Amino acid sequence: MRHPAATHGALAELLAAWLPAQRWFAGSAGQAAAVRITSDVLLAEGEPELRHLIAHVSVGGASVAYQVPLGIRSHLPDPLAAAAIGTLPDGRIGYDAAADPELTAVLLDAIAARRTAGPVRFAAVPDAVVEPGLAARTLPAATSNTSVVFGDRAILKLLRRPFAGHHPDLEIPATLAAAGSALVAPPLGWIELAAGDGGDAEHGGLPAVLGIASQFFPGAADGWSLALASLHADPPDFAPQARELGAATAQLHAELAAAFGTRELTRSELAELADAMTAELADAVAFVPQLAAYQAGVAAWYARLAEPGPPVRVQRIHGDYHLAQVLRTGGGWVVLDFEGEPSVPIERRRAFAPALRDVAGMLRSFDYAARHQLLQRPGDARLEAVAAEWVDRCQRAFCAGYAEVSGADPAGSGPLLRALTCSKAVYEAVYEVRHRPDWLPIPLGALAEAAR
Repeated sequence: MRHPAATHGALAELLAAWLPAQRWFAGSAGQAAAVRITSDVLLAEGEPELRHLIAHVSVGGASVAYQVPLGIRSHLPDPLAAAAIGTLPDGRIGYDAAADPELTAVLLDAIAARRTAGPVRFAAVPDAVVEPGLAARTLPAATSNTSVVFGDRAILKLLRRPFAGHHPDLEIPATLAAAGSALVAPPLGWIELAAGDGGDAEHGGLPAVLGIASQFFPGAADGWSLALASLHADPPDFAPQARELGAATAQLHAELAAAFGTRELTRSELAELADAMTAELADAVAFVPQLAAYQAGVAAWYARLAEPGPPVRVQRIHGDYHLAQVLRTGGGWVVLDFEGEPSVPIERRRAFAPALRDVAGMLRSFDYAARHQLLQRPGDARLEAVAAEWVDRCQRAFCAGYAEVSGADPAGSGPLLRALTCSKAVYEAVYEVRHRPDWLPIPLGALAEAAR
């Protein structure tokens, strides 16, 4: 059922103050926001109460939809204090229900029951086993979404910025898992909002995916954590794992090509790609003035894409590929989070692109892991040498593993890989200025080397 909208004005004011401070907010922290609640559905009555909100936020002339599961209690327990949004007109306290195990359990149970509440629909994959009643724990906020683990069986990713349309993080794993792939976490179910009900008006004919439940891999470790640990080992060595990851990446690209097809870019399309990257670079320089020192060198690499060369094939790809998006399990590497870059329109995230874009992302991620260690010890020449050698070994091993499966070494791809790697670093610079300004030296350092 829909919840009465009598308190929407006061609640919108609370959200306007709370949303900009969240890790997954698209604007800058502290930025004033005008909020309009476009969907409010009651999912659980009593103490605590659970309401599902879609809030449209206007910042800088743009409107972005956010998903906020709202918990309401008469008294907020200490473990939930950090999730507080504010006091409602009736004296009760509103808070982010994604932090409340009692209320996140309501969401998984609703998926298991295939429940519908007004425009909010909970669905399960045919033949999938979704166990209700599992203990829930919310993972630390480190991404643009919020993830909740249930027991050791399932993980639910709540998409904080839902978009209407076929969501790649449901579409791709479901397709590959159905074909027998061992490289993805099989989806168990999902949550969606009916078409045109408070979501993205641009794609009003399609529902918006709100959350995706998938198989959880207990005991697995993400690639970022493993890479950082290896940098502290004696000797620091991640090359064997990087080689296996390269092979898994090539296999993933082969499976994506088989499932969704491929095509070859024309010369004019390559020129358009170079022009688009150059335009994005100019926009980035306007936002991050420090990039101006590398603009000419990076633009030169982009321009080379339009020169005669070997054909470039495009296909469905991961789109935001880095070490935190892969898990090392007992059965090998598993790839997660096919959502793509959340700030990019969903139709672009589903579009064909060179597979080397994913390769570039992972090569940048090795560099990120090493340079991250240097932020705390700037000017340490010995550590810089160790980090540089570690990156070189990892990148070479990754490319070698990729070549073993694909038959083509990414390192021999000509200007395409260099251009895509620069493009990723430019994107990173913009991201860091928005979210982690202290990390800006990482992509700037890489661009200084690449733009020579």
